[in-house]
Amino acid sequence: MTYSSTKSLRARRLLPWLVALTLLLVFSGGLVHLLTESWWFESVGYESVFWLRFRWQLGLGLGSFVLYGGGLWASYQMALRLTRDRAYRFLSRYSDPAQRDQFARLLHLGMAGLIFVLALGVALRSATAWQTMLQFLNPTAFDIADPIFQRDIGFYVFRLPLWQGIQENLLGLLIWALLIAVTVYTLKGEVRPERGWKYFLTGEAKAHLCLLLAAIAVVLAVGFWLDRFSLLYSDSGVIFGAGYTDVHARLQAYWLMGFVTLAVAGLFIVALTRSGFSLPIFGIVIYLGVLVLVNGLYPWFQQNFVVEPNELNIERPYIEHNIAFTRQAYSLDSVITEPFPAQNTLTRAVIETNSPTVDNIRLWDYAPLLSTYKQLQEIRLYYNFEDVDIDRYTLNGDYRQVTLSARELPVEQLPSEAQNWINRQLKFTHGFGAVMSPVNQVTPNGLPEFFIRNVPPDSTVDLPLDQPRIYYGESTRNYIFTGANTDEFDYPEGDTNAAYRYTGSGGVPLNSWLRRLVYAYDLGNFRVLISNYFSPETRIHYHRLITDRVRQVAPFLTFDGDPYPALIDGRIKWILDGYTSSDRYPYSEPLNRRTDMVSLVENNNPLMRNGVNYIRDAVKVFIDAYDGTIELYARDPDDPLLTTYSRIFPDLFKPIDDLPASYREHLRYPQDIFTVQAQMYRAYHMENPEVFYNREDLWRFPEHGEEGAVEAMEPYYIIMKLPRLEREEFLQILPFTPANRDNMIAWMAGGSDGDNYGRLLLYEFPKQELVFGPTQIEARISQTPEISEQLTLWSQQGSGVIRGTLLVIPVEQSLLYVQPIYLRADQGELPELRRVIVAYNDRVVMRETLDQSLDAIFGEASPPAPATPEAAPPPGTTPGTTSELVQAALEAYQTGQLALQQGDWQRYGEAQQQLERILQQLNQQTP
Repeated sequence: MTYSSTKSLRARRLLPWLVALTLLLVFSGGLVHLLTESWWFESVGYESVFWLRFRWQLGLGLGSFVLYGGGLWASYQMALRLTRDRAYRFLSRYSDPAQRDQFARLLHLGMAGLIFVLALGVALRSATAWQTMLQFLNPTAFDIADPIFQRDIGFYVFRLPLWQGIQENLLGLLIWALLIAVTVYTLKGEVRPERGWKYFLTGEAKAHLCLLLAAIAVVLAVGFWLDRFSLLYSDSGVIFGAGYTDVHARLQAYWLMGFVTLAVAGLFIVALTRSGFSLPIFGIVIYLGVLVLVNGLYPWFQQNFVVEPNELNIERPYIEHNIAFTRQAYSLDSVITEPFPAQNTLTRAVIETNSPTVDNIRLWDYAPLLSTYKQLQEIRLYYNFEDVDIDRYTLNGDYRQVTLSARELPVEQLPSEAQNWINRQLKFTHGFGAVMSPVNQVTPNGLPEFFIRNVPPDSTVDLPLDQPRIYYGESTRNYIFTGANTDEFDYPEGDTNAAYRYTGSGGVPLNSWLRRLVYAYDLGNFRVLISNYFSPETRIHYHRLITDRVRQVAPFLTFDGDPYPALIDGRIKWILDGYTSSDRYPYSEPLNRRTDMVSLVENNNPLMRNGVNYIRDAVKVFIDAYDGTIELYARDPDDPLLTTYSRIFPDLFKPIDDLPASYREHLRYPQDIFTVQAQMYRAYHMENPEVFYNREDLWRFPEHGEEGAVEAMEPYYIIMKLPRLEREEFLQILPFTPANRDNMIAWMAGGSDGDNYGRLLLYEFPKQELVFGPTQIEARISQTPEISEQLTLWSQQGSGVIRGTLLVIPVEQSLLYVQPIYLRADQGELPELRRVIVAYNDRVVMRETLDQSLDAIFGEASPPAPATPEAAPPPGTTPGTTSELVQAALEAYQTGQLALQQGDWQRYGEAQQQLERILQQLNQQTP
């Protein structure tokens, strides 16, 4: 044996080991990450969910790899066997047989590599289809049949996607097998154009290609059969779904093309017994001709010369299908419609009778209030309020609407000098507490009153907050370690900082060197392995962002874009609303189809991106801010999609009947789904096909000015008593106006309390009467001289005037319009609520407070009854006015300090004068 042959043998023996080592290095990161994810799922109690997904992903991936790669390799080997007596033509210029063998082996390895890459790509795609497979195996009937094929909706949602995926992958397999075989036959000289187009391919090679072409034709025929069902999602007609042309032209075309394709497959089989390749070529030409004629020209002729001249009458039944199925898919068929006469009959007595509604009118908009929270309550630069949320609580015996914001600690806000590994991962691990304000109360300085504020939390209401620490939230994007040999930063305490050691059950235990090694590799940080700060009690916390956390457990759900915190049983709980959604509901209009109407759903919302045309408010998720515990409750057991997911993951969802009462009190009808339903209802309240076709009664959202820009009004929460109900409820409402006018035509409400949760009500105004819309009221405000002059004067004095959201408040059978006015220094970030505008009937007034504005319109409120001797405070009790003055003095001081920092000397002087007046009043009350 020569030296070169020995070297070649040695290289061939090393090659498998090199390939295995390369694959190990390539996939080691994924394998290690898979291990850490299994530990994470175990730590949150959902390991069964992880392993079920993993088994199916692995099974589908390996199965697809074997079948796809095996099919391509078998076709390739058959082509090689049929040409085993032929050499590659381009190698004929090499006279040395060793060189020819070496190039042939390289070509063989290249083809094997191509097959491997193709099979790997299909395997990775198949692994992501685990949800499609499990839905196919666990379908739930909708008990509603489509109007064309009379199949249950469950077939389209759960079964059709898998059949279409198999057909597409099988077609891709056969096409690649054909291309590989043609490449081999061409390189080996089996394809000979010099023989003419009829006989350029003969013998066994022709038989191989004819079989592949016949198989492709059969799979294409199956594709035409499946494409019939896709007509129910047609977007080519006057409505979404199958129209007249789809049913009477394209459907027949698909049937005909299916039979023609099967006939072409038969021609390929017949060609096996005949010489030459003319019969298959003839079949392909016939197929293409029929395809153009039947699938292109015939539907075009039908649409232009049959449908369009008489479109309404011909399309009427299909418009009815679209209306009915869209209303079903978005639960619009359950909207209860009632008349709302919009009488101008409000009096002071009616206002006082509806005091729970009036006392909970929201005067603080989200943006000004968030800016105020940041200025007054972030305390330190590293704290952050992500947003402001609305909720309701029973506080000191009163049912109150409040604003709430959690004080988080995103480490990105640490100074650059403090951005080190110890601070980011070990020290600054959690936020602290929350702030809560009533929606309608303002201090004399125009700042919000606080029910809960400061660090540690200082509360004036009977709402405990025993565990204020926030390890999981909306800004917690980094991983951290707890249980280390060093204290965590807890909160600032004068000139020092309070320290804390985590005592919860959250996080993955790092109780062995193996786990530390694995996480060091997964995180790409060697400190995890060598750090002396770690102990056997150390835990690693990751997936701390609450939306990311719950998506790890339930990736098949779509989550509302506004998670909100709630103070429940002395802890901070994050509440997320989970939706089941699908883009497979026949005839239902997708949310993102219409671009001719203003949308309140943002384009980056998953409901807009994925062509969703079915949605249900199905799941309520609660996440503990301290230990990260995840609880999912199945709110809508009648939803077929949720029923299927419950079958797939029997341990994932808890029944809604097990939801604790303290949790149930804070459920809100979600803003995203309410907005989606309102958006679709603008057109789909029209149930008459002719009215719908002509868009005679199309609605839109009211528009309002916001800091110089005109935007569509968003839904807002309110506590109010609906007509004919006995008590006030927490609702979400949104007005509508006609498409081309600004007057109001209706308003929609979504219930959140008790048995009325999720109930949609629509109150329609009389069409023969004018009911002012928000745009018209804002115009009347601007045209009121005393208001416009005052706003102009403030603007000229260097203050920015912010006109808040104009709220439409239904009271009994009448409407109030309320708009707050904020002032903000040009160089400042502290908006102050300075005026409240109230409009009713033909009057528009602006006063310092809401009560004063109501008094100006309806007269002053009745004086409170004198206190009885029994109600008098006992001796030694501090009067309530004293505590209010102390609070006002503190806020005046804080306002002055902020103005001083911003160089606003005018506002600083006003704050000092205000502080002086308050102190004088306190001095007079002090005995």
